Amino acid sequence: MTSLTFAGVGVRHPGGAGVHGLNLTVAPGEIVALIGLNGAGKTTLMRLALGMLRPASGVVRILGRPLGELPRTEWAQVGQLVEVPSAYPELTTRENLRIAARLRGAAPSTAEAALDEWRLGALVGRRFGRLSLGNRQRVGLAAALQHHPRLIVLDEPSNALDPAAVLLLRDALTRRARAGAAVLVSSHHLDEVARIAHRIVIMNAGRLIGNLDPVGADLEQAFFARVLADDETRARTQGEVL
Repeated sequence: MTSLTFAGVGVRHPGGAGVHGLNLTVAPGEIVALIGLNGAGKTTLMRLALGMLRPASGVVRILGRPLGELPRTEWAQVGQLVEVPSAYPELTTRENLRIAARLRGAAPSTAEAALDEWRLGALVGRRFGRLSLGNRQRVGLAAALQHHPRLIVLDEPSNALDPAAVLLLRDALTRRARAGAAVLVSSHHLDEVARIAHRIVIMNAGRLIGNLDPVGADLEQAFFARVLADDETRARTQGEVL
C-alpha cells in the first residue's frame, strides 16, 4: 500500500493557473523529492496532499484512504510543514511542542525528545514569536516530526536553516524513512535533496514532467534541460492549436 497517491489530480486557481493531471505515489520507506522553478506548482501539490486544497478532478489518497474519508486518528499519523510553521507566537518553544504532540495523541515526553533531537535546549523558554526565522523553522520541523508520523509532507523545509540545522534535517528524514515513513519533500536545493532522495520528480507549469536519478551526473544541467524541453514542447503545441 502506498502512503500517498495522486491519481489524475487537478485544480485551477482564479486567473487560470493551477495544476492538472498529477499522478504520483510515495511508498512507505521512500523519500521523494519534488523540484521545480518558482511558480511550477509545488506548493499547490503539497496543499492538495494535505487537504488544504480540494481537487477539482482526480483523487488523493492518504494511507490508502481517499482524502475526504481519512479519520482523525489517521490524520494524527501525518506530519507536515507547508509555507510557514504553525505555532502560537506568545507561547514558548517547549509549550508549542507539547501542544503539537498532544494534538496528535503523543506523550508529553515526545516534546522533550524533540528538543534534544533538534538542539533546541537553549530556546525552551523563549517565545516562538521572538525567535529568528531559522529557529522558527527548526521548531516547526520538530513539531512536524516529533510524533514519528507514517507520512511526512514538507514544503521547502531547509528555508532559513543554517548548515548545522540542514544536517539535522537530513538525518531526521533519513532515519524516519528507514523506520518506514513515506516522505514527500519539495525543494529548490537540488544538490541537497539528491543526498537523501530515492526519487526526484520534476514539476513544471503545473504538471509532473519526469524523474531524475539522484545519483546521476550533473543533476542541475539535467533538470534545466528537462524544463527547457518541456517549455519548448508546450510553446510549439500551443502555437499549433492557435
